[in-house]
Amino acid sequence: MSIQFKALPTEAVRTLQRGGPDAYGRAPEHRISDGDGVPCRHCMKNVATGDGYLILAYRPFPQLQPYAETGPIFLHAGECERAADGDALPEMLESSDYIIRGYGEDDRIVYGSGAVTPTCEIAARARTLFARDDIAYIHVRSARNNCYQCRIERA
Repeated sequence: MSIQFKALPTEAVRTLQRGGPDAYGRAPEHRISDGDGVPCRHCMKNVATGDGYLILAYRPFPQLQPYAETGPIFLHAGECERAADGDALPEMLESSDYIIRGYGEDDRIVYGSGAVTPTCEIAARARTLFARDDIAYIHVRSARNNCYQCRIERA
């Protein structure tokens, strides 16, 4: 089975980069990267030392509901090119492990699908989850802070 890692859509990112409101209705905060652990969810690369980035609240779900987690993410402050959809592990996934969690067509967590997974096993775990009929898509989240990293879909 083929999978695709999906970055945030460019249209939504450009709105945020231009000062548009985040999931809490607030303007993104501006910071300068020290080069350590600032993964942009649009280009799926780390923000380089000295480059500007945004911190903002993001909700990767179409509408509010009890499972629609909202949390902090980072984006380049300036325009960056969206990472191409593909089966290659995104460059920004540098931690030793991540939470891999499946969601149903109703955008709710599918219980029993979440697991802290070694980074090198993310693609295999995603393929295993996609063998189930109740998994519509998968989130990759920080194993330590639960921050949204990216989405995985069937190709």
